[in-house]
Amino acid sequence: QVQLVESGGELVQAGSSLRLSCAASGLTFGTGVMGWFRQAPGKEREFVASIIWSGGSTYYANSVKGRFTISRDSAKNTVYLQMNSLKPEDTAVYYCAADRRSEIGFATGRFKYYYWGQGTQVTVSS
Repeated sequence: QVQLVESGGELVQAGSSLRLSCAASGLTFGTGVMGWFRQAPGKEREFVASIIWSGGSTYYANSVKGRFTISRDSAKNTVYLQMNSLKPEDTAVYYCAADRRSEIGFATGRFKYYYWGQGTQVTVSS
């Protein structure tokens, strides 16, 4: 059974940094993609970042480019999202997602991922 478990969300002040983690079990990533999405209150879920498991190519939403970094630890089947220079508009529930496919549509968040975590709350105060 596939399970994605996020951790690391908390309440921080604007300008702070946070690192989110997503531990994947039941999956082995020879190929595939893992990504982070977020959903703010009253808004639709949006793509944040993704990483192709094989090769490590990364993709980012324009709103987080230069501030957020996605990385992976293959030995631990874990993906991280390092978030720097946080802004109040980054406040959202952050979801980890995974898919065994890695076409560009998944990498850029246009295609729907198959596996999802339960989410972790990130709140940035001004």
